[in-house]
Amino acid sequence: MASALNGGGGNGGGGVGGAMKNMSLLRFQYYCVLGAVAGAVIFATLRYMPAAAAGAGTGALSTSSAVATAAAPAVSEHRKSKGAVVQPRKAAAVKGEAKAAEVLVFNFGDSNSDTGGAVAIMGIRIAPPEGRAFFGHPTGRLSDGRVVLDFICETLNTHHLSPYMKPLGSDYSNGVNFAIAGATATPGDTPFSLDVQVDQFIFYRERCNDSITRGESAPVDPKDFHKALFTLDIGQNDITSIMYLPYDQVLAKLPHFVAEIRRAIQTLHKNGARKFWVHGTGALGCLPAKLAIPRDNDGGLDEHGCLTKFNNAAKKFNELLSEACDDLRWQLKKSSVVFVDMFAIKYDLVANHTKHGIEKPLMTCCGHGGPPYNYDPKRSCMGVDKDTCKPDDKLISWDGVHFTDAANSLVASMAISGEYSIPRMKLTSLIKPAKSTDS
Repeated sequence: MASALNGGGGNGGGGVGGAMKNMSLLRFQYYCVLGAVAGAVIFATLRYMPAAAAGAGTGALSTSSAVATAAAPAVSEHRKSKGAVVQPRKAAAVKGEAKAAEVLVFNFGDSNSDTGGAVAIMGIRIAPPEGRAFFGHPTGRLSDGRVVLDFICETLNTHHLSPYMKPLGSDYSNGVNFAIAGATATPGDTPFSLDVQVDQFIFYRERCNDSITRGESAPVDPKDFHKALFTLDIGQNDITSIMYLPYDQVLAKLPHFVAEIRRAIQTLHKNGARKFWVHGTGALGCLPAKLAIPRDNDGGLDEHGCLTKFNNAAKKFNELLSEACDDLRWQLKKSSVVFVDMFAIKYDLVANHTKHGIEKPLMTCCGHGGPPYNYDPKRSCMGVDKDTCKPDDKLISWDGVHFTDAANSLVASMAISGEYSIPRMKLTSLIKPAKSTDS
C-alpha cells in the first residue's frame, strides 16, 4: 500500500486513486465503520480536549521559502523549528466556551493538500525520504516537505492544519483539513469524495455547537465559522481518470466535475461559509508520471515537452470552474469566491524554469530509471534502489505526481499574491493573518 500511496494524487487509474476506486464497491460498509470511528474520535476530542490541545506548538518558523520571506514568521506544525521556541497554546478557561480564533481555515481536496489524512485512515507508515526537506521525517504528506496549504497557513501566521481523521497529535483550534489523497470531486468514485468531506465538516460544526450548548469546551466557537477561510483544491483525479477516452468525451465529462465543486460550495455556504479560495487544477500534461506513459512518438508534446491533450483538458476544466465561481460570486450574497489559476502558475514553473532556478523541470526527484523522467509506475519513491536527487537540487516533481517543498513554495507565493486570481485579490485581503507571536 505504501507504493500505491506514493503514486497517488494525480493518477486516476493507479496509486491512491486506483486503490480508492477499487474500494468503492465496499463504500457503504466502509462508511459505516469509518463513521463510527470518526464519531468516536471527534466526540472524544470535543468532549475531553481543551479548546486548544496542550503542547501544540506555536512559534516562529525558520524557513527560506518564497512565502516566508514575503510574510511574517509563521507557526510550525507540532514541532520545534530550528532556532524557535515552541510556546504551549492556552486552553479555554471556562467550560461552555471556545477561545476566539484569530484565523480559521477549512480545507477540502486530494493529495495536493492532504497533510496526513490518507495514511491515518489506512494505517500506512510512510518511509523516508518523504518529509526530508522541511520536517526531517515523514508526516503523511506526499512530498519531501510542505504542500501549498501549509504555506497558506504560514502566511496567515497559524499552525499547519491537522487532518480530520488523525486521532493523535491533532489541534483543531485553527480549523480542519478534510483533504484525502486520491479523493475526487465526483461522488461514488472514492470513499472520501468531496461530498463526504463536506458532510464531515457539517458533522464537525454541529459537534462544536452541541458541546458549547451542553456547557462543554470546543476547539472552535460556532460563531466564528462565518469568518473562516474555506479552501478547495480538487478535480485532478477526476480528470486524469478519464484521459484514456477520446478528447471529445473528456470534454463532455468536465462540466459534471465542476458541478460537484459548485454544489459543495453552495452546501458550505448554507452551513455558514462565506470566504472561498478555490484552486483550479495544474499542468497535468507536465507531470513525469504522465509523460512516462509509453507513446508512439512525440507528436502530442508541446514546445516545453508536456502532453498537449492533458494540458488542454486541464485548461478547459479551469475555464469551467472559473465561470462557476463567477456565477457563485453573484449568487451567494455577502460572500467572497476567489478562483486561483493553478494551471498558469504550475505551467510557468516549466515554461520559465530557468527563471525559477530549476534545471530539469520534467524530472522526478525521487523515482527510478534516470533521465528523461526518472519515473517507473511499478516502483515507489520509498524503494531501496530509488534514484533520488540531492537535497539541494531544485526540482518541481517529488515523486512523479506531487511537488517538492521548493516547488510548492513557489506555487504558493504566486497563488497568494493575487496576480493569478479572479478577482485579483491577495489572500491576506480575504482573511487577516493572526498577530505574530514574535517579540
